[in-house]
Amino acid sequence: TIGSKAFASCCYALTSVTIPDSVTTIGEGAFGGCDALKAFYGKFASTDNRCLIVDGVLNSFAPAGLTEYTIPNSVMAIGDSAFRYCSALTSVTIPDSVTMILISAFRDCDALTSVTIGNGVTTIGSYAFYNCDALKEVYCEPTTPPTANRIGSNWSAFNGNASGRKIYVPTASVDAYKAATNWIEYADAIEPYTFTE
Repeated sequence: TIGSKAFASCCYALTSVTIPDSVTTIGEGAFGGCDALKAFYGKFASTDNRCLIVDGVLNSFAPAGLTEYTIPNSVMAIGDSAFRYCSALTSVTIPDSVTMILISAFRDCDALTSVTIGNGVTTIGSYAFYNCDALKEVYCEPTTPPTANRIGSNWSAFNGNASGRKIYVPTASVDAYKAATNWIEYADAIEPYTFTE
């Protein structure tokens, strides 16, 4: 087992990690904030060596040298704090294979300006994009507004974004988003958009 936050924000010179076959569990945010990390090898490593994917959940990310990233189609969920503190990432594309974005997944990614959320996403966790203070454009493709995995006033998935941030949703779903629980607090930022296949 590699515990939660085991190497978080403490390995400024760590450039690669090899996970042996003996590891069965990796805790949330285990390698969060390791800005020099370029690659994962061994068990759970994605084909591009940029992620650890454990049972379909993108658990950790190796951000060094990247400003844009498209998450692999093999990912079904983005784990708690998986991209937290990725300070150079400016753009992320989340594929249709992903159904859940968990708590604080992209929190404190302070260079992130644009994110595309695939149409398979049904759940977005609390603080998922919290304190992404450069985030200007969110392209949210699901026709049904994703629900929160923590209902309540503390959802705050998009709080702390850039001034004037826009959330683009399918044109036919604008009213549904503006009226949906949690989304209603971002009603003034929600705009219609025509997504193409």
